Amino acid sequence: MFEEEHEPDFEIFSALLFNALKAITFMFFISFAMINPAADEGKIDPKAEMMITVTWPDKNPDDVDTYVMDPAGSIVWYNQREAGLMHLERDDRGMFKDVILLNNEEIENPLNQETVAFRGLQDGEYIVNIVHYIANGSAALPVEVKVEKLNPSVQVIFYQTLELRGTGDEVTAVRFTLAGNEVENVTNTPRSLVELTRSGRKGTGDRPGGNDQGGRIDATTGRVIER
Repeated sequence: MFEEEHEPDFEIFSALLFNALKAITFMFFISFAMINPAADEGKIDPKAEMMITVTWPDKNPDDVDTYVMDPAGSIVWYNQREAGLMHLERDDRGMFKDVILLNNEEIENPLNQETVAFRGLQDGEYIVNIVHYIANGSAALPVEVKVEKLNPSVQVIFYQTLELRGTGDEVTAVRFTLAGNEVENVTNTPRSLVELTRSGRKGTGDRPGGNDQGGRIDATTGRVIER
């Protein structure tokens, strides 16, 4: 009869070591999978609830500013780029220092656009004004204003081209009230926000000026309803 062969001790040790490495590797992947969701929870969600976009002709040297007031009376503008849940993404100063970096080279940016993003919404009235901070000519400047509510679906609250007529001209583009997901009382009744930022007070006093006339705005077209 043949004698039963015995596996050498080093082969048994190698098998034990291999199985141990497999167990450690498996435990590592399990631990990593459990840790990963926690890291996801720490990420900042850049989603915006509302967006206001103000544009004027490309390569135009004029400086246009956007002012927005929320229901709490907070005002976002070039000197206060974050207010409440609002943020002025970019203060566009016409063609002044308007360059972008492309392939490590500065090139002229012809676009004139300011954007205000809302990270959250409050019930109450919002006011959107545009101001002709610096005019470099005598002709009226066409400025396109668009207000979009993005959630739960995209809804254009206001979209119209307005005119600014010289340095210091302030126009109330639109006023509207949020009540939950509903948009109500869309008008363009003039109210100066520049006056509030300069005086440091938050009042309710509407004043003449800005738009030629106030009135209700068609919720479908975003345009002023003729009287």
